[in-house]
Amino acid sequence: MALKIIIDGYNLLMTSDRFRRDFINSSEEAREKFLKNLYEYKRLKGHDLTVIFDGWKGGYPTEKREVVKGIKVIYSKIGEKADEVIKRMVENGEGSTVITSDREVANFASRHGAVVVSSGEFEESLMLAEISMLKGETEEDDFERDITTKKKGNPRRLPKGERKKMQRLKKL
Repeated sequence: MALKIIIDGYNLLMTSDRFRRDFINSSEEAREKFLKNLYEYKRLKGHDLTVIFDGWKGGYPTEKREVVKGIKVIYSKIGEKADEVIKRMVENGEGSTVITSDREVANFASRHGAVVVSSGEFEESLMLAEISMLKGETEEDDFERDITTKKKGNPRRLPKGERKKMQRLKKL
């Protein structure tokens, strides 16, 4: 099932060691490398990706939207931060998952029912997708490798969530 993912573009670029180095030299090159990496991720996973970049200091008079290799790219207008665009999209139900390490945006998205993933955690997923593409693997290969009929654990023991719930009930 394809997820609708909203990515706080510059937040991810600036928290990532490999993209931040490129960003210091040239923000345009860093964005291109980042979008190329996202394209590989999209090809492997099939998710609907939207990347929001800040344009509030030196952007366009109106919000600019474009599609690059199947990835929606939005530049906020002058005077508007990417955070505001992300919040508006979350309110409108346009994203089920938000990638950001910005606490304010993360808290807002969580309150509105979106799942929040930190930029660092998502970068790991990007790197794993890149490695899989280099190896020539597909998501189906990963799925088939994980299937097993061997059972693990005590069949009479309650699941971990149920055990925690029982412990909490005892304390109440």
